[in-house]
Amino acid sequence: MGYDARGGIREPVDRALQRLLRRAVLDHARATERRRLYPPALHVGVPGIRARRFEVVDELDHALRTDVVEAMLRPAVDTGVVPLLWLTRRGEREQQDADSEWSAAVAAAGGELGLTLGLVVVTRRSWHDPCTGVGRSWQRLRDRADGR
Repeated sequence: MGYDARGGIREPVDRALQRLLRRAVLDHARATERRRLYPPALHVGVPGIRARRFEVVDELDHALRTDVVEAMLRPAVDTGVVPLLWLTRRGEREQQDADSEWSAAVAAAGGELGLTLGLVVVTRRSWHDPCTGVGRSWQRLRDRADGR
């Protein structure tokens, strides 16, 4: 769904994928996070429908991040479904260390599972693919029925 054979989102982005990622941004923007500084969280599933969440509270090495991704994916993959993976974090669209670290873990877990996987980074006003740079940003994000 919107990923090419090398992994990652490419232009033109599939309309259904755009809607799902916009939903992920809306959900993240609406989150009632009271802490000023909050850790990133990895999500596996379908935005707005059903997702598993792992809040990254400690520094993890690459092997542990890969194990987390694989463990979160395994239930869906065992049923023949390849869900979307996204990392929510604070800040803007600029690249952060967590983006690269979790993107590498997703790629490694995909290799172990025999799948081509990608990660999307979601902030309160944008989403982007850290591998390809493709993304969307909004100044004011509104919940519209048409998903644009």
